[in-house]
Amino acid sequence: MDIHAFPNLVPVIPEIILALCAVGLLMGGVFARSEEAPQTINLLTVFAMAGAIVALLLVPAGTETFRGAFVYDAFARYLKVLALAGAAVVVLMTMAYARHQSFPRFEYPVLILTATVGMMLMISANDMITLYLALELQSLSIYVVVAINRDSVRSTEAGLKYFILGALSSGMLLYGISLVYGFTGATQFDAIAAAITVQDGASLGVIFGLVFILAGLAFKVSAVPFHMWTPDVYEGAPSPVTAFLAAAPKVAAMALLVRTVMEAFGPAFLEWQQIVVFLSVMSMLLGAFAAIGQTNIKRLMAYSSIGHVGYALIGLAAGTEEGIIGVVIYMTIYIAMTLGAFACVLAMRRADEGMVEEISDLAGLIRTKPWMAAAFTLLLFSLAGIPPLVGFFAKFYVFLAAVEADLVPLAVIGVLASAVAAFYYLRIIKVMMFDEPRDRFEPMAGELRVVLALSGAFTILFFFVWTPILSAATTAAQSLF
Repeated sequence: MDIHAFPNLVPVIPEIILALCAVGLLMGGVFARSEEAPQTINLLTVFAMAGAIVALLLVPAGTETFRGAFVYDAFARYLKVLALAGAAVVVLMTMAYARHQSFPRFEYPVLILTATVGMMLMISANDMITLYLALELQSLSIYVVVAINRDSVRSTEAGLKYFILGALSSGMLLYGISLVYGFTGATQFDAIAAAITVQDGASLGVIFGLVFILAGLAFKVSAVPFHMWTPDVYEGAPSPVTAFLAAAPKVAAMALLVRTVMEAFGPAFLEWQQIVVFLSVMSMLLGAFAAIGQTNIKRLMAYSSIGHVGYALIGLAAGTEEGIIGVVIYMTIYIAMTLGAFACVLAMRRADEGMVEEISDLAGLIRTKPWMAAAFTLLLFSLAGIPPLVGFFAKFYVFLAAVEADLVPLAVIGVLASAVAAFYYLRIIKVMMFDEPRDRFEPMAGELRVVLALSGAFTILFFFVWTPILSAATTAAQSLF
C-alpha cells in the first residue's frame, strides 16, 4: 500500500458531517446575540445527527481506511446508529430542560457533537492509536459538559472528579498500549492478534498490557472496580448530561471493549475471559446491593447503570457469536429504557422548588400524574427484567449465551443479582403508587412526552420490531467473526 496515497474518506463521511457541523454551530453561537440562539443550536444539532444517521445507512459497510486503522463494518454501523439516536434524543430532552432551568449554554450541543464524533471513532477504531485518540476526544468533551453549570458547586465538583479519575484511567490505558506494542511490535488489532498467535499464546508482557487496557476501558463503561466516579458524577452533573452519560457513551465504550478483546486479543481468549467475568460479577452485585439504600433518583440510576453493564458483560464473557448478539441486543434495549426513565427524571419539576431529585418527591404520583406514573412504572419493571417486558428478553439473551458457553455459575449470579435489583425498582413503584401525594409537578414538556411515549411503547410492543432488531444484531455480531 502506498503510504502517500490519499485515504478513502467515504467511510468517515458521517464523522466529517458532525465535525463540520460542530465547527459551524460553534461559530454561529459565538456571533449570535439572540437569547433563542442556544435552542436553535440544539435543534440544528439534532438535524446534524439525523443527517449523520442517513449517511451511515448510505455508506456501504465492509470498508476500511487510514491503512486499516478505521473500519466500517456492520457492527460499527449498528452501534453508531444506536449512539447517534441516543445522543439526538438527549439533545431533544435538553431543549425542554433549558426552557425552565436557565441553561442557555450554546456550547453544550457543540460539545455533545464533538463527544459524539469521538464515540463514532471509538466504535470504528481498529488500531490502538485510533482507540486512544477517539477515547480522549470523547472524554475531553464530556469533562467540560459535566461541569458546564458553572454556578453549581455540585456540577463543578463532579466535573473535577471525573477529570482526575479519567486522567488516571487514560494513563493506565496508555501504559497497557505501550506494553502490548513493546511485546508484539504492532498497534493494529489484526497485527496484534497475529503476533499473539505466532507466539503460541499471549506472553506475560502482553497479558500485563491487556490488564491495563481492560482497566482503562472498564472505567469508560463504569464497571466495578473502576466505577467510583459514576454515582458522584451522575448526581452532580445537570440532569440532561446525566441522561447523556447513561446512554450514548455507554454504547460506544461497550462497542470499543467488544471490538478490542474480540479482534486484537481473540487468541488470548482465556486470559481476558477471566477478567471480563470478574468485572461482570462485581458490577452486577454492587449495582444490585449498593442501590438499595439510595434516596437520590439520579444516584440510584447510576448504580442501576453499573448493574446493567455487568449483565451486558456476561455476553462478552461468553466470547461466542451468540454472546455478542446478546451484548448488541442488550445495549439496544438498555438505551431505550434508560432514555425513557430519564424523561421522567427530567419531568420532576415543581413551580416553587424547581428540579427535584429525591425518590420521596415521587410520592403519590399515580394520583397527581397518572400517565407519567404508569409509564415510569412500566419502564422500572422492564429495567428489573420482569417478563414479558422487553428488559426480560435483554437479560434472557445474555444468560442463554453464558449457559451455552458453559458459564452456568455466571448466569446464576446474574439471575440472583436481578432478583435483588428488583427490590429497589419496586421500592420506587411503591412510593409512586401507595405513599401520600406530594405537591404536583409542572406539566411535562412535549419533547419529554414524546420520548416517554416511544420508550413505553417499545417496552410493551417490541414484538413488532423484534425481528429487524434481531436480524441487524446478528449481522453486526457476525462481522466480528
